[in-house]
Amino acid sequence: MTGQVRTVDGRVAGRRGQATQQKLLDSLREMLRTSPYRDVKVIDVARLTGTSPATFYQYFPDIEGAVLEIAEEAARDGAALSELASGKAWSGKTGYATAEELVSGFLSFWRKHEPILRVVDLAAAEGDKRFNKLRLKILGPVSTALAATIKENKAKGGPDANPASLSAALVSMLVSVASNPKGAESLGAKQRDLKTTLSTLLYLGVTGKKPPK
Repeated sequence: MTGQVRTVDGRVAGRRGQATQQKLLDSLREMLRTSPYRDVKVIDVARLTGTSPATFYQYFPDIEGAVLEIAEEAARDGAALSELASGKAWSGKTGYATAEELVSGFLSFWRKHEPILRVVDLAAAEGDKRFNKLRLKILGPVSTALAATIKENKAKGGPDANPASLSAALVSMLVSVASNPKGAESLGAKQRDLKTTLSTLLYLGVTGKKPPK
């Protein structure tokens, strides 16, 4: 968390209050790893934290409010993904290494935040504008950086495609694989081969060329 922590009634929480809020968020995050979002109850989060529902309600209006706070943390972390796409060399073996780094960074980010990202995708798909906004906040920076890179490569003879559209398609590809690795494995794909395939497609999409051997 960054900045001041406030209780539901607007008071600024002290150091102890900040620690309590973080423990509640950590407990909720842990529960989301093993329980469907709709099944998580305030009393369960409080019990896991070793506190009471009344304490939970001091910091969050409901489970959804706490989920939104965790999603904001993921969005702040995801902003760093744009650094893996912009200001990098995208030609030859160095360019392919850039593609590999972006794929590895994206998959690592997704594994770290998988429980909350799953909830964000679910709520966004259901039409919740708050989660739609958060999803854009999470994926927007890397998509924008990648679009700018594609635009630069287009001027150098890269793919003749709309940079924003191509970037969105490539990021959607990464999201699809990252969010359902078991689904890919059930189709016979191995994780190691998936990373290589994603890197190859990303490099091809950005440069319009086959990766160097």
